[in-house]
Amino acid sequence: MDELKSDQKSGLVVVISGPSGVGKTTITHALIDRLDAEFSVSATTRPITNADTEGKDYYFLTLEEFESRIKAGGFLEYARVFDHYYGTPRDPVVNARDEGRLVILEIDVQGAFQVRKKLPDAFMIFVLPPSEDDLLNRLRRRQRESEEVIARRFQEAKHEIELARQSGVYDVFLVNDDLEHTIAGATSLIKSAQEKANE
Repeated sequence: MDELKSDQKSGLVVVISGPSGVGKTTITHALIDRLDAEFSVSATTRPITNADTEGKDYYFLTLEEFESRIKAGGFLEYARVFDHYYGTPRDPVVNARDEGRLVILEIDVQGAFQVRKKLPDAFMIFVLPPSEDDLLNRLRRRQRESEEVIARRFQEAKHEIELARQSGVYDVFLVNDDLEHTIAGATSLIKSAQEKANE
């Protein structure tokens, strides 16, 4: 086995999940900057808008293209949300990892289940709010939605947290009580996971 070891560092796939409003997107972007990581761009069948950039926000596929890639095993994870598919293309992630790079996926718990099955050595982080009250206040502070929608999102968030805790899929649960502290903690954990991958 030793003769197969090369000087090349092992890459690592990191999954970041957490309920809506917990700050996971902000954390993910900070980690990409600090760790010189690559962000995994998702694919979708939803129509492209003027605010979207192909290949940066999403890869925009037709329904036929997406379903053809599903059959070919082209996704690490995917889901149908309302009328559109969303998924993580397999090859860019696996190729980057195999070239020794760090790749970060920001996906939900259901997606993390699928990734864990296909990439057992991925490092999985779930971001938690300090409390349920704090999460509800964060959802309200965004001022994007009606109280009815916020209540629904809050129930979904509680369900997602419970599912994540019971799943056994996540390596670490990080409480985002202070953003800078949480980013520093995640950075340290990922560096340790990288070192372990290279032992």
